[in-house]
Amino acid sequence: MALKQSIDLALASSIGASGLPTMALDAALSAVETALKRLLEDDTSGRLPLLKLPYETADLTAIADAAAFLRRDATDVVFLGTGGSSLGGQALAQLKDYAVPGAGRFIDSPRVHFLDNLDPITFDHILHRLPLSSTRFVAISKSGGTGETLMQTIAVLGALEKAGLRARPADTLLGLSEPRVEGRKNGLRDLLEPEGVRFLDHNPGVGGRFSVLTNVGLLPAAVMGLDVKAIRQGAADAYGPVRDGKAARDVPAALGAALNIAVALEGRAITVTMAYADRLERFTRWWVQLWAESVGKDGKGSQPVAAIGPVDQHSQMQLYLGGPNDKLFTVMTTGVAGLGPVMDEKLSKRAGEAGFAGKHMGDLVAAQGRATADTLARNGRPTRTMHLDTLDERSLGELLMHFMLETILTGYALGVDPFDQPAVEEGKILAKQYLAEGK
Repeated sequence: MALKQSIDLALASSIGASGLPTMALDAALSAVETALKRLLEDDTSGRLPLLKLPYETADLTAIADAAAFLRRDATDVVFLGTGGSSLGGQALAQLKDYAVPGAGRFIDSPRVHFLDNLDPITFDHILHRLPLSSTRFVAISKSGGTGETLMQTIAVLGALEKAGLRARPADTLLGLSEPRVEGRKNGLRDLLEPEGVRFLDHNPGVGGRFSVLTNVGLLPAAVMGLDVKAIRQGAADAYGPVRDGKAARDVPAALGAALNIAVALEGRAITVTMAYADRLERFTRWWVQLWAESVGKDGKGSQPVAAIGPVDQHSQMQLYLGGPNDKLFTVMTTGVAGLGPVMDEKLSKRAGEAGFAGKHMGDLVAAQGRATADTLARNGRPTRTMHLDTLDERSLGELLMHFMLETILTGYALGVDPFDQPAVEEGKILAKQYLAEGK
């Protein structure tokens, strides 16, 4: 396993009275042990297809073929979809510099865009700037009824019409939605299938925010040239200890779930993940939705907060150290020591930082990550550390699966369904009602 996790800096035995007592962690581990048994039953029964995905290879050819179709003669590939239909793909795409400040502008063709937020000014601007004759669009909605995605897709068809390309939607668009079910409406298929647009089937047993290991997440990864098989191998690394029947304390995702549960029951209802890598920024956003939408029910759960280091040391650390002690911190680092530009000795001295001389930029980032975790702990802030020596397809696949398992086990142990989102659905229904009524 590439992922190294430690909860030592969250425990009272390490950081004193404000840390987690052994008895509280043991009680949470007992609840998670029961949740682990339920998870294994889900695997055996097939009730949770997500657990089979790390070992699935039959769909990889279809993903590769679809990626080749999208890349062929394309300058741009645009993914339409919101929330879970987009964030997982974005998290993987960052391995190839997508949305990485500065570096994202130098991505090799085709340029990849994720239009996940419905902003009329942004969408109109992009449609007018894209070379539509060499742009491919992928519309993603599990149910086929996501209002934002339907509106985006209708707008694209309208733009193609204005550009004189209306006769070619089958060469320009790809749909991704669950197969038709008799008696159930699928607006995306109703919209695009009459145009001859090809569809990939969304796995009906895997919800959007858990879909990163399906074609929803792997198709964008394949378009960008990532090794999708390695992503799933990494997911298998994370799930292996569960499949092997190890005790909760020896399963990293189960230990993480127990830590979150115990800390929340101790009165800390905010959980912060600070990742020291630009290429984990979208991962933190993916995790925020995963955690909030899965665990926040029936008055339970904790508020997820995403942060990126070192920059958010400057914007948030004062609060974290000097404000209320109501948070659990996860500090996530990668093996960047020895990477990046080397600091010139004379220039370092001129800047008043003789200690920089001969050091790599990555040496400072690595030191900052360690220092942040230790500073939080010294100030009595419970802190978990997670480290990846190398950030690549396999290690990111492991990280993604770890947090999906951690989230599911937390939901099971708390007695909430981690797979529904009733409050979100209520808002969606009301928004469509207001739109139809002209409010």
